[in-house]
Amino acid sequence: MTDLQRRLFDELETLVLIDPHTHINPHAPASRTLADILGYHYYTELAHSSGAAKVHLDEAGIGPKERVGRIVESLEHLGNTIQVSWLLEMAREFFGFEHEAITSQNWEGLYDAAVRRMAHPDWESTVLEKSRLEKVFLTNEFDDPLEGFDTERYVPCLRTDDLVFKLHEPQVRERLAKATGIDGGGRRAVREAIGRLFDRFVKRGARACAISLPPWFSPHHVGDQEADEALAEAYSGGASASGGLQLSRWVFWTLAEFCVEHRLPFDLMIGVNRRVYENGVYQGQDLFDMRVSLIQYKDLFNAFPQVTFPVSVLGHTSNQELVSYAWIFPNVATSGHWWYSNIPTYIELDTRARLEAVPRNKQIGYYSDMYKLEFALPKFRMYRRVLAKVLAEDFVIGRGWTETQALALGRQVLRGNVERIFRV
Repeated sequence: MTDLQRRLFDELETLVLIDPHTHINPHAPASRTLADILGYHYYTELAHSSGAAKVHLDEAGIGPKERVGRIVESLEHLGNTIQVSWLLEMAREFFGFEHEAITSQNWEGLYDAAVRRMAHPDWESTVLEKSRLEKVFLTNEFDDPLEGFDTERYVPCLRTDDLVFKLHEPQVRERLAKATGIDGGGRRAVREAIGRLFDRFVKRGARACAISLPPWFSPHHVGDQEADEALAEAYSGGASASGGLQLSRWVFWTLAEFCVEHRLPFDLMIGVNRRVYENGVYQGQDLFDMRVSLIQYKDLFNAFPQVTFPVSVLGHTSNQELVSYAWIFPNVATSGHWWYSNIPTYIELDTRARLEAVPRNKQIGYYSDMYKLEFALPKFRMYRRVLAKVLAEDFVIGRGWTETQALALGRQVLRGNVERIFRV
């Protein structure tokens, strides 16, 4: 890191952040043992990929310490990965770990130190403060309870995958009826039920609606008659392929209409193909699919100019298309570096393209996608390092910007745009 990059990085490190997409459980946001950290799918899927047997990693009934020990056995093969660099950064920053690597000789001492630190009653606040994190957006199922936690700190977000893709399943319809008090399959009844979900979430401080989308899905407006037929088919216990697709499209379009009504952004995470590796470990089965194209979403973007669509793409190969759509469509924003694009090489290339081509007020630089709070520190720090490099090389050196100008841009994509787009 050059002196210029270091100065920019150090300034960006002082910024207190809002994390606009996570999978945090607000009732248990921080880890209790290292098993909560090493149980993150990145580590189990990499351990499995390097040769550890699935049953060895996923065996039911083993305690957290033994589970950690089993994953540590694979770390010698994974020390080159950015994910293990996150692990080491957490170990050093949070638990005082001083070794170069986590090995079979030293991991138990680290485990015990972590247990002691995590047992402190202020551990959650300590992690948030050390990570410079003010607010954390959640990923709430449509029927999740939204009580019992601080919604100023942990901001609800309506996740809608099951509504769009599984409403034909009886258990999902039962969940919807229970959550809304509306038990009926007609178009007006289902629309009213979805409206009640939005009302409940907005009253509890929700700032976004979100969905993860498969590569084959293409949203279009569905007419009333087609919607009635698809709903009748689903609620009668059957769902043909064509009827199921029409139902998904109608529900999706209805969600967008309620986003207009409630002035909510609609987060789209596009391109995940589920269960590609069927023998993979838990959460280690899904991959991206290059057959996805944002042209599939042109009707949506054209039909809802009032809705901001922060778009995440699963593969780096889709970034140029995302940049182009955000370049042209006022309501499309680039959002984060999702999943398989979340490594420094791709982040740097994607960040350069976005900063060169997309209006600066339409870029959400990063989100952690974390399941436990401890991951915010290393993940956002990784992004800050890349961002400092791009700002230094492309803007200060490349264009003659002052460091003050470059830092203003960095602060905007890291925090300012999150505040504006999500109205927090």
